[in-house]
Amino acid sequence: MSIFETFLNYRVFVETLPLILSGLMTTLALGFTCIIIGFFAGIFLAMLRLYGGRVISAVTVAYIDVFRSIPVLVLLFIVYYALPFAGVRLTSFIAATTAISMVSAAYSAEIVRAGIEAIPRGQFEAARALGLHFSTTMRLVVLPQAIKIVVPPLTSNSINVMKDTALASVVAMPDLLKQANQAQALAANPTPLIVAAIIYLLILLPLVRLVGLLEKRLARSDR
Repeated sequence: MSIFETFLNYRVFVETLPLILSGLMTTLALGFTCIIIGFFAGIFLAMLRLYGGRVISAVTVAYIDVFRSIPVLVLLFIVYYALPFAGVRLTSFIAATTAISMVSAAYSAEIVRAGIEAIPRGQFEAARALGLHFSTTMRLVVLPQAIKIVVPPLTSNSINVMKDTALASVVAMPDLLKQANQAQALAANPTPLIVAAIIYLLILLPLVRLVGLLEKRLARSDR
């Protein structure tokens, strides 16, 4: 059997494609769920760190530092395998969503915080002079500008989240990697794994290029 028939076997591809596609849908659902939760939780954490007072800010900083330091895989094992000893049993999807979102939120918080701190103080003073409430100032003046600034790093964080979804296979979640590995075992051929790698590439490569384009556009607008 040739290398092409071994790694890109058309018959195996056709037979295992439904299983792989079902895993792809699960991966996309998990990825987008974690990206959305991590983004909004990150904004909330950034606001607490900047404006929550000394105690709340210190607790928020501790959360951000801890969850930026702990590997996602370790956290995933804790959430899925350790919490049941405390009577908390989660499905594989909820466990993966929880672990990945908690880490994503920590990174998003630092990104959003940097964006808010990059806004000139004059913007805050002008809003205050117009009589705008703090929440209105943040919602209509500060956050729209901050998000625009941090779009490239937020996109990079989203890419990392999508890659981290592959770790969910360790908790028996039928994601793309898990299904491809199962298909590979059933077919006794590595083609499903190669197909899964290609799918990840097709999803993430355009996002990687998008980050580069956004950074260039932002650099031009700053000139």
